[in-house]
Amino acid sequence: MSDSVIITGLQCETVVGVYEFERIAPRPLRVDLEMGWDNRPAGQQDDLSRALNYDAVSQRVRATISSLQPELIETLAEAVAEDLLRTFAMPWLTLTLHKPDAVRGTDSLAVRIHRTL
Repeated sequence: MSDSVIITGLQCETVVGVYEFERIAPRPLRVDLEMGWDNRPAGQQDDLSRALNYDAVSQRVRATISSLQPELIETLAEAVAEDLLRTFAMPWLTLTLHKPDAVRGTDSLAVRIHRTL
């Protein structure tokens, strides 16, 4: 299947980082997702119940990220991917997690992972 649902620039916040100054307050993060999903049933029947509900996905991502306070964004990426695959039974996803202003002189640093169910 080559269909997917894409969410880009999902704004989230949590405490994340190794350094003491990063542990003081929540930091903004951005999440990009491409999720494998057969869009034909929803498109043919104009039926939300047959679609991947991107609002529910977005809420789930924010809840997962805000509930954790790891040192590494890699830890957040793995937790979000595992939760989404399990909760929504999607066959695969590609997740990019951006940590803006993490390195001086850059817009953002990011990790990208691809996981399957």
